Amino acid sequence: MTFQLIKDAILGKEQDFTVLSLKTAIMVLAIPMILEMMMESAFAVVDIFFVAKLGESAIATVGLTESVIVLVYAIGFGISMAATALISRRFGEKEYEKAGDSAFQLLLVGGSISVLLGLGGWFLAKDILQLMGAESDVLEIGVSYAKIIFAGNSAIMLLFLINGAFRGAGQPHLAMRALWIANGFNIVLDPLFIFGIGGWAGWGLDGAAIATTLGRGLGVLYQLYHLFNGKHKLHILTQNIKVRWKTIRKILDIAIGGMGQFLIDSVAWLALTRMNAEFGSAALAGYTIAMRVLIFTILPAWGLSGAAATLVGQNLGAKHVGRAEEAVWLTTKYNVIFMASVTGIYLLFSKQLAGFFTDIPEVQDIAAQGLWVIVLGYVFFAIGMVLTQAFNGAGDTKTPAWINIGVLWCIEVPLAWVLAFPLGFGFLGIFIAIAFAHSFHALVSLYFFKRGKWKRMAV
Repeated sequence: MTFQLIKDAILGKEQDFTVLSLKTAIMVLAIPMILEMMMESAFAVVDIFFVAKLGESAIATVGLTESVIVLVYAIGFGISMAATALISRRFGEKEYEKAGDSAFQLLLVGGSISVLLGLGGWFLAKDILQLMGAESDVLEIGVSYAKIIFAGNSAIMLLFLINGAFRGAGQPHLAMRALWIANGFNIVLDPLFIFGIGGWAGWGLDGAAIATTLGRGLGVLYQLYHLFNGKHKLHILTQNIKVRWKTIRKILDIAIGGMGQFLIDSVAWLALTRMNAEFGSAALAGYTIAMRVLIFTILPAWGLSGAAATLVGQNLGAKHVGRAEEAVWLTTKYNVIFMASVTGIYLLFSKQLAGFFTDIPEVQDIAAQGLWVIVLGYVFFAIGMVLTQAFNGAGDTKTPAWINIGVLWCIEVPLAWVLAFPLGFGFLGIFIAIAFAHSFHALVSLYFFKRGKWKRMAV
């Protein structure tokens, strides 16, 4: 039975998640979502693995650029939350043609925004890196890398939002496959484009940007094929290709909260990265490696949490409010078990994991400290992830945004600054602030979830 469920989850057998057993529903949804997020996290790990061989300046360039490109992730995340909320609600109501209408409007919104961001990033790449505190050696090799990443943000945006739509429709296998395709090409192209082959020397750091952008672009082509081929319940047909301003306004209303969540988180991350830059390229490189390694487990946990978003949205659409809440608690239980397990791995092998990415002793030590300290809050992270996804799946994206403002801006960033500078803990103080703030974030989310406003959201 379990093997058959895993097989159905990966192959993509369509299910009615408003009547399916919750344990079965979570497994069928979560397996491809976890695999999808593992592929997303592999992007970060693969890139930093190869880029680390180019030296400290290359690692620092990726860290600074990534700190800025997360603003694009924020917008993509916001629109993907709108996609999941709208599509899951329509599927719960069995309004499949309206789901297709929403999907086309999502493409219009995300595509338009990404073009504007790409133009701005291309022309302002050097100014952005300077603003982030890049040293001269980083600027020398990093401007062209940043230009390529910024200009290629459409691939990031569309990959995010279309996968959000697939998850809302209960088709996470398509989202998973898109990431597998994108990451598969990235793994092959990264070393080839960075180091070359035969008599060709490759493009160095720029090659990493080209490989990542091209890989994501191929994943988007796969997504678009399945959206427009008419073979799935979620599809865009000729009658859906029409501008519908009412739907666009609803997308923007929900997306603003989702964007706010990630933007607030991203600005906090920018601030923390900027603080780390004060301690030199070694500290920045160690911080970057630690974050990349942590993402490798945080994103799969986020994928498991995504099952809650789909189940909440579809069951609220079907008027099964109690079932929606039960799904959240069950998903939380599974996520806590997962994050508790990986905590032990990080505590025991933080030095070895850091050493896998760099043999520079100082950078390795800093990365290992970051891993050891931050995972102390992992169990709380697990709870916060599921509750945030539950809010988002219900279309209540603004509550998590306000929580982020209160916890990340008013607690995490000031605490990190006090610990790092006045109290003299340095980069270790920043790691401590991250662990504390995200643990407290989970407790605040739990309080607001129990108040139940999310149950009454109209989408």
